[in-house]
Amino acid sequence: MNLELTERVIEVSNLKTYFYLDIGIVKAVDGVDFSVDRGKTLGIIGESGCGKSVTVHTIMRLIQSPPGKIVDGSIKLYRLKNNELEIVEITKLDPKGKEMRDIRGKEIGMVFQEPMTAFSPMYTIGDQIIEAILTHENIDKKEARERAIEFLRRVGIPRPERTIDTYPFQLSGGMRQRAMIAMALSCYPRLLIADEPTTAVDVTVQAQILDLLQELQEDMKLAIIFITHNLAVVSEIADDIAVMYLGKIVEFGKKEEIFSHPLHPYTVALFRSIPKVEGKLERLVPIYGNVPSSYQIPEGCSFHPRCENAIRGICNVTSPDLIDVGNGHKVRCLIYQKVEV
Repeated sequence: MNLELTERVIEVSNLKTYFYLDIGIVKAVDGVDFSVDRGKTLGIIGESGCGKSVTVHTIMRLIQSPPGKIVDGSIKLYRLKNNELEIVEITKLDPKGKEMRDIRGKEIGMVFQEPMTAFSPMYTIGDQIIEAILTHENIDKKEARERAIEFLRRVGIPRPERTIDTYPFQLSGGMRQRAMIAMALSCYPRLLIADEPTTAVDVTVQAQILDLLQELQEDMKLAIIFITHNLAVVSEIADDIAVMYLGKIVEFGKKEEIFSHPLHPYTVALFRSIPKVEGKLERLVPIYGNVPSSYQIPEGCSFHPRCENAIRGICNVTSPDLIDVGNGHKVRCLIYQKVEV
């Protein structure tokens, strides 16, 4: 058995998810590649509309079809079954079939941006966590309730024996977010997808949730995909970072590499637009222009209309590949590859 593959949890290759609408085709995810191993965190960053959430919703097979469709690529889930390595090709599964429903929650847990949309207001927190456990585990309701209480305790919710019988609207935003993390982890998944889980909470609660996720990751050897547009958050939690723009990964690498040596003009512009606490007070430099319409992605490099380094006649004509410039640091920019003028 390949020991390296037993550490692999998810592998995404050339993933393309398009939406076929009356006004045109939206290439929401257009050739994305990455993998995540046990105990590691991949941070995916980028502006709103760049394809971050569609990428993870495709992994969970939560894309509405029609109009959405996986056009190309593969999503491989690695798991051990009877001490043998099993590789499940998620893109070939029926989104509404039993095997995919078993994977959601059991193999892959997900924490959404706003817990009030994930929890039903008609049932208690406990009812919903217990239902998730009973769906995937062969245990009785009493054991499921005990496990739900234990996970509520693990995520730092006070008096879990009482909180388990409260309704979502009776909890604060931070407590609801913790309860959703408890539900996502209650069946011991190998992969946790966190889709901007700290956006709707204040900075203090945000820090607590990040600490909690890192603590649970260490305890459970979790692989995490963390979606955010907050660079401070991703610097805290990620091991690897993927920078997305208009459906493509434009830069990928270790966190330290991305933050110390950003290469793609878009990544450089993102970092330059962040206010700094230390040093000389300087005027922020915004990224020029707006994100183009998803219906009319520019020819050539999709970032060239906003790029101050764009070369007319090259960048607006030639589409760059994602190339490795060393140490696993990859960039999609014509500056770093040989192009005939």
